[in-house]
Amino acid sequence: MLTHHNIVNNGHSIGDCMNYTNQDRLLLCVPLFHCFGCVLGVCAMITHGMTLVILEDFDPVRVLASVQKERCTSLYGVPTMFIAELTHPMFDMFDLSTLRTGIMAGAPCPIEYLNQVMDKMNCRDVISVYGLTECSPGMTATRTTDSAELRATTVGRTLPDMEVVVKDPETGAILPANTIGEMCVRGYNIMKGYYKNPEATAAAIDADGFLHSGDLGTMDNEGYFRITGRIKEMIIRGGENIYPREIENFLLTLPTILDVQVAGIPSSKYGEQVAAYIKVKEGESLTEGDVMEFCRGQIARYKTPKFIFFVDDYPMTASGKIQKYLLKDLGLQMLDKLGVVVE
Repeated sequence: MLTHHNIVNNGHSIGDCMNYTNQDRLLLCVPLFHCFGCVLGVCAMITHGMTLVILEDFDPVRVLASVQKERCTSLYGVPTMFIAELTHPMFDMFDLSTLRTGIMAGAPCPIEYLNQVMDKMNCRDVISVYGLTECSPGMTATRTTDSAELRATTVGRTLPDMEVVVKDPETGAILPANTIGEMCVRGYNIMKGYYKNPEATAAAIDADGFLHSGDLGTMDNEGYFRITGRIKEMIIRGGENIYPREIENFLLTLPTILDVQVAGIPSSKYGEQVAAYIKVKEGESLTEGDVMEFCRGQIARYKTPKFIFFVDDYPMTASGKIQKYLLKDLGLQMLDKLGVVVE
């Protein structure tokens, strides 16, 4: 349950991060039932007196055409949306010179694509926002003054009037800088609770008023946060904790890979094995052997994917987020078709 106080102030804060004025025109192609659309979009627009251009469904050509026709200055989307726009064959036909800023959120974006969004789409002031619905939703954000590397590799710094810390998931103690723990937040933006579910509310908000996100992350000495993955998505192989985000970031440096998601496959011997689900760039070729050779000597052997799956798409939510929990079943189905038994 979110209040008007929660969402209006969060939207206003996000708008300030992008230096919005009443001269800005936002193209919104993300769902309005989700906080990305209704808070980071609509509430930011209302509190800054902007113009809102809405697309009911995402289509890369309609997005590009609408930016040109409506002279939009801001564009929102998850990374897969921006990638679909950048790689569309008709991309060069559209005039995107009016774009200045926007939000890329929901998942990490490879730095090469962030640079293309800034250069080819003119979104030089694009930022990322991190949070969850229960905190209205933003708790950290990069700023327009941050470098491209910081905007690609971090989720920024704490937003005004709230406190974000990294806690030990077991003890609840606040951890020092550069230590992996659970991202937690408290402030004006915390939900009233889960509707008619006080038990779930008590489990999510601790006695000190901190909302527990379920995400693992770190904070560096300059106050920038990095997300290393979901607690539930952490792979435990033979007693070793493996963070999918670390392997994904490494594999994305292979030029032929468009996107990659890493998840655990149940194993009778090790508990879990590492599996990589790879989308190859159009016109490129890649084999399982190529991936294994790329990993050899570059990352620890226990982090090297045991299974490589080449896919065309990922299971997605309506808001554009990848449903990682479904990847395990997808992998098991693919292995079953091949007659492979996981040890």
